[in-house]
Amino acid sequence: MKRFFTTCLLVLIALPALAQKIFRYNQTGGITSLDPAYANIRSNVWATTQLYNGLFSLNKTLEAKQELAESWAVSEDGLVCTVHIRKNVHFHDSPCFPKGKGRELTAKDFVYSFQRLFREGTGAWVLRDKVLAKPDGSPADTCFKALNKYTLRIYLKKRCPQLPFLLATPYCFVVPQEAVEHYGNDFGKNPVGTGAFRFEAWVLGQKLTFAKHERYWERDYKGKLLPYLDGIEITTMDNRNTEFLEFTNGNLHLVMSIAESSRDQILNKDGSFRERFAEKYQAQKMPYLNTEYVGFYVGKDAENTPLQNVKVRQALSYAINKKELVAFLRNNVGKPAEYGFAPPSLPSFDSTKIEGYAYNLKKALALLNEAGFAEGKGLPTFVLATYPSDKEIAEYLQKAWATIGVKVQININQFATHRRLVGEGKAHIFRGSWIADYPDAENYLALGYGKHFSPTGPNFFHFKNNEYDALFEEASNSQNLFTRYENYAKMDNALMQNAVLIPLYYDEAIHITQKNIENLEINAMNSLVLKYADMVEVRKKDKKKK
Repeated sequence: MKRFFTTCLLVLIALPALAQKIFRYNQTGGITSLDPAYANIRSNVWATTQLYNGLFSLNKTLEAKQELAESWAVSEDGLVCTVHIRKNVHFHDSPCFPKGKGRELTAKDFVYSFQRLFREGTGAWVLRDKVLAKPDGSPADTCFKALNKYTLRIYLKKRCPQLPFLLATPYCFVVPQEAVEHYGNDFGKNPVGTGAFRFEAWVLGQKLTFAKHERYWERDYKGKLLPYLDGIEITTMDNRNTEFLEFTNGNLHLVMSIAESSRDQILNKDGSFRERFAEKYQAQKMPYLNTEYVGFYVGKDAENTPLQNVKVRQALSYAINKKELVAFLRNNVGKPAEYGFAPPSLPSFDSTKIEGYAYNLKKALALLNEAGFAEGKGLPTFVLATYPSDKEIAEYLQKAWATIGVKVQININQFATHRRLVGEGKAHIFRGSWIADYPDAENYLALGYGKHFSPTGPNFFHFKNNEYDALFEEASNSQNLFTRYENYAKMDNALMQNAVLIPLYYDEAIHITQKNIENLEINAMNSLVLKYADMVEVRKKDKKKK
């Protein structure tokens, strides 16, 4: 009898687990922080998007829609933005709150979150030149103000047509002061937000788990509370072959990158999906606001190196056959970047106004000769800094540059270390990618702005040009699209002429999911929004059980 009751108890305990809808995906390269102030890499962005909300978010067509902003208005002079906050939005339950119960969101939380962004994190640059500021660049005391419990006011120093897009970036997600103070430097490992999922556990180097936020405020078009999923599990395997094997075994619901060894199993040479693969899984490919590039550090402390000679950098640019790179290393996923830095899927793109670098070996050799380094003679061995998943492309670049006599050593570090070295100006040639924070060319061209030097801003090149800065400032403050787009083209051309970076290809996003996944929202920002996602088969089983 005792054995019978024990068996029944085990069955009863197991049943709820079978009904759980847990979405599983892997994040190669790992996640460095769950603090939105540090959401400066895709892995952090994808994870924090599930845990937090902002005043605005981007929909499938990249329009800024109201999220925690119930309504908003801008004054006639464009210098005051008033936002009314949604009521009955609650932070996740956490020990940082009295009795562990998450309190209601107020306008003061946004004041705190935005002011905090200027004190710590990597995202202050999105607001730094937009809002009222003190002479030292910090936000003015009156910059962000809570007029009452549910009304926020933002004071700008100039018109900012892109403001809703900026406020939709993960940097501007809202956080509670109690949690930041309670966890201190460990807040990034103990996140508290208002998002559809709440943090549950993190085994560093292995797995992250999120659970449904039971008091989440948002409903679907039928009035049903979101999210549909019960939770999310994120593994952090670095090996893409292992990741793909786990997916084909049904242990993951999504893969968004293709391992070198499985590329030909999935894709035809023209970049289309193989028929047998497409029948078994749901596969999508679409433009992605991400430009893969090689960057050069041109800061003053590197003035005595040959890389400071623009003709050397231009020669390295002409030596790369980008069409071949995309065809053979990417199975034609992505487009060769033979124009500027800002990708073609942005509305301001005009190929007739931007002169980039197409493959031209003869011109590359001529430029080296003009620089005084005929066929690479006299040049030191350069070091190309990169990360494990980029090894194949790095080796391709190494061989391409060898054809003009330039020797290159590849230095591979884990992604977090690589980012730190690049941010600190310790990598003079480095691989990088710029995934748009918001869908406007300004976001790409901000990398050349003189006030955005890394590590506090995204100008990893430490490029400084007064004319460029004047164009950037005029464009960012203009509501005239013609003026902005003209300035964007001039700035992109300046980046190309000065050769501070080499755009390699304009990326395309690939999302492959199991057949039972539906409502996975994807846009050209390659966002991952799981609050709308559902598992069809699990739901059908639940209905049968009832």
